Amino acid sequence: MGKDGNVDVVLVHAPKAERRFVEAGFGVNRRSVMGNDFVFVGPENDPAGIRGERDAVKALQKIARGKHIFVSRGDDSGTHKKELSLWKKANWKLGETWYREAGQGMGRVLQMADELNAYTISDRGTWLVLRSKLFLKLLAEGDPALDNPYSMIAVNPARYPSINYLGAMSLIAWMTSVEGQNHIHNFQLESQPLFIPSAIKN
Repeated sequence: MGKDGNVDVVLVHAPKAERRFVEAGFGVNRRSVMGNDFVFVGPENDPAGIRGERDAVKALQKIARGKHIFVSRGDDSGTHKKELSLWKKANWKLGETWYREAGQGMGRVLQMADELNAYTISDRGTWLVLRSKLFLKLLAEGDPALDNPYSMIAVNPARYPSINYLGAMSLIAWMTSVEGQNHIHNFQLESQPLFIPSAIKN
């Protein structure tokens, strides 16, 4: 939508794509806002043996070697891009039947993985919101490669004069202000923050 000038500002979590978006002239004033991380979830009996694995690439290799079902978002989202970058590091060619592309959002992917007794990668926030409704368990976390930073980018008014650039920058300014960052910090579920503010360093 940002590339078509259909929105004034984007909130995104795919750093390489964000840089390309700005370099191509679609956006301006990219600002770090917050972050969380990705986690591996899967069946409680964990047939791939990834429980406690601190290396994301090794976790994927264990899943693939055993041909255990893995549900991918398959939707070109930031989460999907992260997953594909990890598979590339794992040097694994995808396309076998155990690898299922959902073409769906994170919530639906978690539901599908639950139904299939399968593995997937989820952002922590969505996992925390839905975990009580699922049989899946959090099995692996903590690799820095699973960090999930979010940025805001104003759509370029020089390219799309009709956008509300002042409004976009006002929103970015508020989200990166002390007040906005405090709201992000206080956005919690069961005393766990869903996101960590990143615009203001302590």
